Amino acid sequence: MPSHAEISMAPFYGFRLPDIDGHPVDLKTYKGKVLLIVNTASMCGNTPQYAGLQEMYERYQERGFEVLAFPANDFGQQEPGTNQEIKGFCYTKYSISFPLFSKISVVGKEKHPLYQYLTERSPFPGRVTWNFQKYLVDRSGNVIGKYDPGMNPLSPTILSDVEKALAKS
Repeated sequence: MPSHAEISMAPFYGFRLPDIDGHPVDLKTYKGKVLLIVNTASMCGNTPQYAGLQEMYERYQERGFEVLAFPANDFGQQEPGTNQEIKGFCYTKYSISFPLFSKISVVGKEKHPLYQYLTERSPFPGRVTWNFQKYLVDRSGNVIGKYDPGMNPLSPTILSDVEKALAKS
């Protein structure tokens, strides 16, 4: 994990995080793809957004689009389960097939360095306000959009921005 001093210099692709099964994943694996980064929770009013995220993933995956989901228990204790419980819930209830990462913190003293980057160093600074806040990352690793937690992933705004990002080589 990069130290706090390294975060200001670390490009988006410099982060490494464990997937839901604990295997390390370098974000550079996703270089050249358009990404939607989402902090998720299983017991939130926004949890049904998993269905929309899966639909987006299926619609755009072949064009180089990925959804990266990061479970977090930072808001209302709405993600209290273990990684395996979260995985079981997401795969059973929503049949997700996009990458699911191990539970992290997206706010406070324990905030993961990826979210330090997104909230402090990206062109869209500011605290994550709730579960299912979304960040759009272009094929070069630039954060090009930030969307409120309550915004449906299939909203015209998000879909239009994803389409524009996918159209760029």
